[in-house]
Amino acid sequence: MNNQITNVYIWDMDETLILLKSLLNGSYAEAFAGLKDAQKGVEIGKMWEKHILQISDDFFFYEQIENCNKPFLEALSKYDDGQDLSDYDFNQDGFSPPHDDLNKRKLAYRHRIIANKYKQGLHNILDQEMMDVWDALYKMTDEYTDGWLSSARALLEQCLAGNEDPTICNTIAGGVVRSNATGSRHINVLVTSGSLIPSLVKCLLFRLDNLISHENVYSSWDVGKLQCFQWIKERFDNRNTRFCAIGDGWEECEAAQAMNWPFIKEVAEMQLGQVLLNNCLSFMLVQTQICRCLKLDV
Repeated sequence: MNNQITNVYIWDMDETLILLKSLLNGSYAEAFAGLKDAQKGVEIGKMWEKHILQISDDFFFYEQIENCNKPFLEALSKYDDGQDLSDYDFNQDGFSPPHDDLNKRKLAYRHRIIANKYKQGLHNILDQEMMDVWDALYKMTDEYTDGWLSSARALLEQCLAGNEDPTICNTIAGGVVRSNATGSRHINVLVTSGSLIPSLVKCLLFRLDNLISHENVYSSWDVGKLQCFQWIKERFDNRNTRFCAIGDGWEECEAAQAMNWPFIKEVAEMQLGQVLLNNCLSFMLVQTQICRCLKLDV
């Protein structure tokens, strides 16, 4: 549809959609002037850190490809010849840092498996005992942070709904919604400064995978956020596309300014600056700002 409006929301991850660094260094608890148990926050952060690295290594080849970070999973897709990988031995294929076409193909194979596992979800990867541990940690974190994680999920869902009546919206797995009423399309994209594989695992562990598809996760670790923003514009841009960046750091702010996109300094700063403000209200404020930037009805 030539007149279809596409709204693309470009999110930062850490201290925006999830909390981890501020738990580990105690800054989240410090903002509450003694009302939060700082040590508990540190312990929660360490548990997340452990699970992220363990799952990255055990199921997503991170131990093999840690030094081969790419900005997105499709970066080497042209090297993937489509070989059936069901009996492929990834521990015996002689993979080394991909400076030549052969090793780029081997890395592309790994990226294909990672993409498939992401689409399948953790319930098809982890055993029930680990699922229970993960579920308990998520609930503990959400309670400790006064609903930060669940509020972030709700905001992503609201952005995808685009303020349309949910009864007239068709949700497509991976964070894309098309509205039957207006023909509009709403897309969540993640641009994180972390390396790609742990960032994908974070999306899974923090229950963002049905709201942000694997092809919409970008790592700016090596290339910077401006380059990622430029790729996103090239990928989605037409005269009916509107972009909005949401984050808490200077780099995404400057990148958005360079692209002439609206930028919303998001919840983390508002929450830390207004300790008594409920997280849900903070996220609602961000949603209102997004709608105004994109000239949606509020």
